[in-house]
Amino acid sequence: MVAKVARCRPDVVVVDLEDAVAPGEKERARAGALAALRAERPGAGVVLVRINPPGTAWYAADLAAVADAPVDGVVLPKYERVEQLRQVRAALPAGSRVVVGVESALGVADARPLLAAEGEDRPDAVYFGAEDLIADLGGRRTPGGLEVLHARSHVCLAAHLAGVPSIDQAVVAVRDTDVFRTDAEQGRDLGYHGKICLHPLQVEAAHLVFTPSAEESARAREVLAAAAAGVGVVDGQMVDAAHITMARGVLARAGIGRAEA
Repeated sequence: MVAKVARCRPDVVVVDLEDAVAPGEKERARAGALAALRAERPGAGVVLVRINPPGTAWYAADLAAVADAPVDGVVLPKYERVEQLRQVRAALPAGSRVVVGVESALGVADARPLLAAEGEDRPDAVYFGAEDLIADLGGRRTPGGLEVLHARSHVCLAAHLAGVPSIDQAVVAVRDTDVFRTDAEQGRDLGYHGKICLHPLQVEAAHLVFTPSAEESARAREVLAAAAAGVGVVDGQMVDAAHITMARGVLARAGIGRAEA
């Protein structure tokens, strides 16, 4: 799987030693995963390893193994204290990336100070973990997802205020692309920058959702052109400062430079 994963064109590859591995298989999974990465690093741009969280029996060995591996950094799950990130950065080579998971009641409640920490205490990105949050709360997951809407929005807002890229929750129905696409659209509309993918089918759907279409880009250009000309209406809809900001965001996500926009 490590050798094949680049075929589905993910932006980031994460080799998971945490939730994807049963407790009795942790040692064997770590050795196998690191051996596979040394034998053939995936052709994707960024490669990370999700380690087990602090406080578990596998955390220290995971961190030590990853520090010497041909990867770009780690994913730190169950992030709740700045000291956890500080310890991880100290163990890794300089310049390593650390993506944190906010997925517990305490992590969500403290999301803003956690993500807005200064300097090396600020993570490179954050993901919201709905499944672990509901398990921590003792709640139930539902198809509509209203039980996590507040937390999902709160983490995205905290990330935005901190200037930290945010990654939306996983969809565990790995072969139901309609469910995934609907959920991804909701995350995009909330302000998330990307999506956790558990299956190659989800990667393709995520690219479609988070990359602006030609129609969206054309509309964004119209809004900016109207604003530059002093026109306050496009297709019967008012254009103000908020719409200009959104239009620039669309073009940035589409990879269209400032000069061209």
